[in-house]
Amino acid sequence: MHIELSKDKRYFSIGEVAKAFNVNASLIRFWDSEFDILKPKKNAKGNRMFTPEDITNLQLIYHLVKERGFTLEGAKTHLKEGQKKTLDKFEIIRKLETIKTQLNEIKNEL
Repeated sequence: MHIELSKDKRYFSIGEVAKAFNVNASLIRFWDSEFDILKPKKNAKGNRMFTPEDITNLQLIYHLVKERGFTLEGAKTHLKEGQKKTLDKFEIIRKLETIKTQLNEIKNEL
């Protein structure tokens, strides 16, 4: 899973986030209600506006629930017990995946 959202933007709509994760907006709303680490702002109309930090946390939740098969309760517990450690590992994994992609592109050019 590789999320392509402009890093220059300060806020992302729920539609943009759902599309980036290839899930329904209802799942993003559900995760927002279930996970305390998500803190999207709401605009005047009440629409959720996600920050880059929220996107990182959503990637972590997606990784735990969709890729590693955690239950919601398991993911919540995992996040509460070792959020910093888990986030650090998650960031390392994502950086390694980027490096792998770049190396494969170089290999294909040879």
